[in-house]
Amino acid sequence: MPFGKYKDTLICDMPISYLEWMHNKGGFPAGKLGMLLSTVFEIKSNGVDQLLRQIKFKYGK
Repeated sequence: MPFGKYKDTLICDMPISYLEWMHNKGGFPAGKLGMLLSTVFEIKSNGVDQLLRQIKFKYGK
């Protein structure tokens, strides 16, 4: 994340509560960052974030 409370945090490591807050406050920013935040929000809110953990384990960080 390039700014805010979670600056320098991987987007996939951001808490769902923060993503929900952003979503409810008017949505995600435009562009690539917004698309990434929206995608992670959908993954986490649908309970399939195990996929993110498997990818991180396999490819690092």
